[in-house]
Order: sequence, then C-alpha cells, then structure tokens
Amino acid sequence: MVVVFGSINVDLVTRVNRFPHPGETVAAESFAVYAGGKGANQALAAARVGAGVRLFGAVGRDGFAETALALLAANGVDLGGVARQAQPTGCATILVDDRAENCIVVAAGANALADPESVPDEALEHGTTLVLQHEVPERANAALAERARRRDARIVLNAAPARTIALDLLTRLDVLIVNETEAAALAPALGWPQEPERFARTGATAFPRLTVAVTLGSRGALACTAAGGVSARPPAVAVVDTTGAGDAFVGVLAATLDGGADLHDALASAVAAGTLSCTVSGAQPSLPDRAAIEAILPLVTTRPM
Repeated sequence: MVVVFGSINVDLVTRVNRFPHPGETVAAESFAVYAGGKGANQALAAARVGAGVRLFGAVGRDGFAETALALLAANGVDLGGVARQAQPTGCATILVDDRAENCIVVAAGANALADPESVPDEALEHGTTLVLQHEVPERANAALAERARRRDARIVLNAAPARTIALDLLTRLDVLIVNETEAAALAPALGWPQEPERFARTGATAFPRLTVAVTLGSRGALACTAAGGVSARPPAVAVVDTTGAGDAFVGVLAATLDGGADLHDALASAVAAGTLSCTVSGAQPSLPDRAAIEAILPLVTTRPM
C-alpha cells in the first residue's frame, strides 16, 4: 500500500511564447485548468501503475475541490483521508513556454492545514510506503515521519520545493528524491557536494539506510545507496510540457519499490514514467499507466555507477 500525505491543488496552466519580464504583459496561446498538487499527482501516478493508494491532505469547500479530486476518485485512490477546510483549495499558477519549460507559483490554501494526525497508525505499518513532499508544513511531515519510523513503514521524501531538511528527518528516511536544481540548493546546508552524482553518493554514505535519487531532466535520473548506484537514461521524445514529470517519477518509483522491485528496475520504470509525462500537457492528464510504461521501458538504458 502506498500512503501519500501531501498537497492537493488545482493547476492554472497558461501557455506562452516566452516568459514575461518583470512588469511586462505577454499574450497567452492557451489557458486550461487541471487537477494538481504534488501529493495528488504522486498518488495518481502510483495508482495508474496498479498500486493501492490512500491520500491524506486537505482541500477547501469551494468549486476547485471537486476539480482537484475528480481524477483521483476515477482512478481508485482512497480519498477518505482528505479533509474539507474553510481555506480555499490550493492553487498553482503555471506558465509553460515554447521550449516546454515551466515556471510555477503555488498558493498553499488548505494544504497549510494538512493534519498528520489524520493518518491512522494502521496506514504506517511495515509493508506500507509513506510518500511526503514539501508542499505541506515541515512540522507536519516531521511528525508523520517520526510515527512512520516507529512503525517501520518505508518513508519516501520528495524534497520539493527545496527547503532546509532537518537532520532528524533525514535519519528517518528510506528514500530522498530531488531534481538537480534542488540538490544544488540543498547541498550547502547539508554539507554535501552540489554535483548530482556526488550529492547522491555523499547522502547515501552519510545515512546508510538512505537511498538518494536525483532526477536529471532529459538525461534521466540516478540513485545511490551505501552499496552502490545506478543511472537510467530515457529515449528522446517530443516534449510538450514538463510540469508533471517529477511527480510521475516519484509516484512510480514509490509504487514499484512498494511492489517489491529492486532499485534498478524501480528507477528505470520511474524514468520511463517521467519521460512519457512530458509528451502530454497538464500534470495529471499526462501521468502514464503501466502498459504505456512497459512499452517504452526497453528503450530506457541503465548502467551501474
């Protein structure tokens, strides 16, 4: 079982030729509203590859809440742990340019009220995988990770957006996932190198139970444990929108590890998922199913490091 505690948003996606400069107005090519939020996206990514998934978090009592939850419900994600709050549903405003790069501004809304106590102890037992991100309060993640460690769940943290990670939290994690920009931002405070492979190796050496994975955009991803490392590189694809790629990677990595796959196979599947997600606009509509991942998986090249 994959248990996700995290953000649930709507994404307001605007496509532009280029990002505006400060004080400048540019004409948009299109505008759309999608369900999003790192927690919701990762829960859906895991569900689409066949994992049983429970999502815990908070939405508002507004019209955006139904938009935010619709695809999750349709794909069998257990939403019994999603609370309704007086604060508005979280919202991400996303600009996507002609190169398929994006810039994002997030308003937390109800996500700031996500309650770790809403996750029951039985959801944190040995054999479950808890997935956390940085779009909910740090204290909430810390409290939940402490409980999960005591009960021997696998704990996965996607440290995005980048913010300082407390040493106590690092000691409780089984898997830390960042992109290369986040690795560079986190490295100085941790005393780790900024370069992705050295960042991952240093973290895995400093915390022997920890697997550190770094995503590298079109170059795929790498992951290190105390015993060694592996990298995975995807085939070239026609990129439309990179918005959901990181969440596809996290959700599928967590789901495949939860299903008993080793790190090599889990990393390859996660890279395939992230690659496929770049070929469709919007975060949740782009998340691939197991059949699509298996079709592209032979084109993902892996090597030990």
